[in-house]
Amino acid sequence: MTDRHTVRRALVMAGVGGVAAAGLIGPGAANAYAAEACPDVEVVFARGTAEPVGVGRVGQAFVEDLRSSLSGQSVGVYAVNYPASYDFLQSAPQGADEASAHIQATVASCPDTSIVLGGYSQGAAVVDLITADPNATFGFGRPMPPAVADHVAAVAVFGNPAGKIGRTLTSMSPLYGAKTIDLCNGADPVCSDGDDRPAHSLYVETGLTDQAADFVSGKVTSDTLVNAAGSVG
Repeated sequence: MTDRHTVRRALVMAGVGGVAAAGLIGPGAANAYAAEACPDVEVVFARGTAEPVGVGRVGQAFVEDLRSSLSGQSVGVYAVNYPASYDFLQSAPQGADEASAHIQATVASCPDTSIVLGGYSQGAAVVDLITADPNATFGFGRPMPPAVADHVAAVAVFGNPAGKIGRTLTSMSPLYGAKTIDLCNGADPVCSDGDDRPAHSLYVETGLTDQAADFVSGKVTSDTLVNAAGSVG
């Protein structure tokens, strides 16, 4: 199965799993983060289905954990501006287009900023679209040039619908897989064959946002050291 067909199946499963998990996602957080002009690090995060505009509860916890891990660096945040609606085959590609446009603009205007991509539930499918397949596909019309990957330090996705069909972003993306952490909370039915519906709303409580922040901070630190060595050389 090609990654293109995997992503489409993941979007369909996002619809099935998202409806099953409706009402189980905790109250989202409005985007309280104002992105700085060329911060050291910028998190681009796509919220889950039906969460209020912003980065969502999982995104907020992840950002707070990451800021604690990177206390010596400025961390800006950009909430992907998309519907996050139950019309997944329309909503997720819109999010992918919007995220891709913002990421490419950031690379152009802030080339030294380390970018971190993140998403929860349907937001994870948004990240799948922009990283797993370098082509325009299934309504997604703004693929990112391969060179953008050099500016992305890490990727963190939670409750990824691709897991429902046995795939992870780490295996689907040649360019981003090695810098990705793809987390599924136990038997969360959105990202596994399990049937523990409440698990989909417990990524913060089970410490997975903190685990992701530890992984990402390590990648960001490594990326910073490589860039510093390159500038000296």
